[in-house]
Amino acid sequence: MIHKISIEDIDVSGQKVFLRADFNVPLDQGKVRDDARIKAVLPTIDNLLGRGARLVLASHLGRPKGQPKEELKMDPVATRLTELLGRTVIKLDQVVGPVVNKAVADMKNGDLLLLENLRFEKGEESNEKAFAGKLAEPVDLFVNDAFGTAHRAHASTVGIASYIPAVAGLLMKKEIEELSRSIENPLRPLTVILGGAKVSDKINVMRHFLQLADYLLVGGGMANTFLAARGYDLGDSFYEKDMVEEAAKIIGESEKSSCRLVLPVDLVVTRELKPGSSFKTLEPEKIKHSWKAVDIGVKTVESFGECILNSAMIVWNGPLGVFEISPFDQGTMFTALKVAESEAYSVVGGGDLVAALEFLNLADDINFISTGGGATLEFWEGKELPGITVLQDKT
Repeated sequence: MIHKISIEDIDVSGQKVFLRADFNVPLDQGKVRDDARIKAVLPTIDNLLGRGARLVLASHLGRPKGQPKEELKMDPVATRLTELLGRTVIKLDQVVGPVVNKAVADMKNGDLLLLENLRFEKGEESNEKAFAGKLAEPVDLFVNDAFGTAHRAHASTVGIASYIPAVAGLLMKKEIEELSRSIENPLRPLTVILGGAKVSDKINVMRHFLQLADYLLVGGGMANTFLAARGYDLGDSFYEKDMVEEAAKIIGESEKSSCRLVLPVDLVVTRELKPGSSFKTLEPEKIKHSWKAVDIGVKTVESFGECILNSAMIVWNGPLGVFEISPFDQGTMFTALKVAESEAYSVVGGGDLVAALEFLNLADDINFISTGGGATLEFWEGKELPGITVLQDKT
């Protein structure tokens, strides 16, 4: 278990705190469309303000690549934060410099302000030392609550920790505890469900869980690559041709491990990937040319369900079909219902899957939903995340 000092372990009264949050939220016509990431940081914000900290909030938004862009300014985030907190959030048009330094110096206990988009500055993503120093200049303490960026060595996640003490926020602490539990001390039997399009994105996660899990269920486009490795001709289905050999190795490794690898036994296929298009459900060997596999079938859902109901813990990343297009969302939906109905402790990560669960109103039935995408996968791989490494260790 990773043990890091958090804000709960220190006195923050009167401290000028730089809180790195993940407010990288979707916008629609200048308004926040989904505020889940903002809400996830509220407990840390409330805790710090309630204990008399002077709070400087900072985040990135989108990918401006070091250039200011009007449509990626933090103003919509400030507006939504004001609504959620019930108090005015002062938003600055700068990230570093004299204006920021003076605004922070004038703050009183319990005050907060929001900086402009960190990625408007070229030194952010390159982790430029001088820029990190400017971020740290007006503040006393660095609190990282942006787990979703913990796998990135940027100035606001890593570089700033060279200048001031760095500790975890409440969300970061929870992420570390929950994800550590799922790979270090999981409840048994442990079932891991992996979906999404590409095997190449999750090959290391699969190998890690092959040595840890009792069941490994594979769906989505990545399952097609495994079925191709087993010799099936999947017609016009998407699969990664350059990963077939690697998938075959994984199948071989699973046969030597104590983990049972479960692949689809039937697939929903269609000729046209669009809403309302005709479809049918076939076994892999019956898929003909011009048909493409886009979801797992009923028999596969039942097979997955047997493993799920036999589980004490479930880890899930990635949808099991083309969830965005109905009716190819059924495999994900019915599997999610089985996870929600089970008595197993469930941990879910990945933006696409989380969006699916929220759409189905099942998010509240999951025990823990990680706010990370790539960070969650790298954590499950067993990688060291730079945004966590720089936080002070408990001794």
